[in-house]
Amino acid sequence: MAKTLLRSGDLDDFQAVGGGGQAVFDSALQIREALRLRKQQALVDCLAIPQVNDEGDRVDWYSPIDGQSRSWKAAEPEARARALRYLESTLDAAAALSRKCLQSPKTAQQLFGSLLEKALQFPGENHVFLVDGKPVITFWGFVNLNESARENVLECLYEPEPEVPEIVIEPEPEPEPQPEPEPEKEVQSEAAPEASFSQADAPLLTPPPVKPQPVNAAPIYQAVQDAEQEPAPAKDPTASPAPKTKKRRRTVLWLLPIAAAVAAAVAVPVVLKQQQQQAESASAPVAEPAKPVAIAPKPIEAEPIPALSANLPLHQAAVLPAEEKAPAEQPAENEPVVIMPIPKGAMVMDAQQVKMGSTKFLNGSWRVAMDVKDPVTGKAPNVRYQIQNNKGSARIVMGKNVTCRADLFSGLHQTGELLIKSRGNARCSDGTRYPMPDISCKAGTNDVAECSARFDAKTTVPVTFRNTGD
Repeated sequence: MAKTLLRSGDLDDFQAVGGGGQAVFDSALQIREALRLRKQQALVDCLAIPQVNDEGDRVDWYSPIDGQSRSWKAAEPEARARALRYLESTLDAAAALSRKCLQSPKTAQQLFGSLLEKALQFPGENHVFLVDGKPVITFWGFVNLNESARENVLECLYEPEPEVPEIVIEPEPEPEPQPEPEPEKEVQSEAAPEASFSQADAPLLTPPPVKPQPVNAAPIYQAVQDAEQEPAPAKDPTASPAPKTKKRRRTVLWLLPIAAAVAAAVAVPVVLKQQQQQAESASAPVAEPAKPVAIAPKPIEAEPIPALSANLPLHQAAVLPAEEKAPAEQPAENEPVVIMPIPKGAMVMDAQQVKMGSTKFLNGSWRVAMDVKDPVTGKAPNVRYQIQNNKGSARIVMGKNVTCRADLFSGLHQTGELLIKSRGNARCSDGTRYPMPDISCKAGTNDVAECSARFDAKTTVPVTFRNTGD
């Protein structure tokens, strides 16, 4: 096997993807082996081989084939185009295999199909290399942080199309309208009339004299006339000259007819309304007071009382059959209570210990049976728990003698529920990691523990504990 290092990086710099409650990277080697057994060598050669360091926080990616390696950006456009077509055909084959596995009735095949569906996701073009002209993907099963899986996996490898410059046709400026020439003023041919300035002090236009018309003297107009007849005050030599008296009298006399018409228009409706009210009050007849009328109630006639007879009416007596009473149900005899036997080696959550908050019933070695299948062998892994005083370890043995280990801790909730958790994924002997579920148990019939394992928000399977007596 070739050992050409292509790329290294920290696992915390990327986000793992997966399916069926399991990450793709945790089963990376198993996925490559399963593809090889299914004779998908072209797809296997596109997936780099991961190698995790001893601390489990950094991974190296090696090329599965021999040859000179170049990054995707450093390759020629023709080489990138050939590699892109190769990847497209490989992805189509992987998608067809994934759909076929998802339609299988076997749980292991469905899990493999869901993992293969997300296995070819990678962060970007910097993680694709050309080895001997063939594409090899590193950090497959990962995407960039705060990003989701792309619908088109190869979207980041396509060359951006050159932008076509937009041709903008600017409209021609409209000619500005020229100002129209102003018409020349006609020269008056006639001679202007000559004005005589013999009487320069007299006004040029004198309004004709207005004759005052006789008006009914109303109080408001009488006050105006009285004000006009008052003697004018003595002139102050220092004051400015007062306006001429002629113009004021003309203005007052011209307003008198208008004021008289307004006063008549206001007074006439009032007088007419008062006269109309007086005529109506005189013509209306005086209504006579109504005389009280006596109303006598109608006499109520009593119904005739039926005549009483000395002999009572007699009828032939009939004997009715007595109703048969249903027999009283006899109380059922107390049935014997069947006590279900406790399975051998089952974990019993003692009620007294749970009440005291103790987990002594959990101390010991346990064989844990979960409804989970190995994607490679299709068999359930062998899981063993060793717990003492709420601390312990887990040991998982999968196909091909791959062993995984993880640290455990346990405790009781206030509701009496037992919780068993791991501090992280289990580290396996082949460099991969196995996801550890969160197990919760509660007391059931005869205090036998009823447990379930939760891998993620959508995957929960039942769990059974059996004491091995080790």
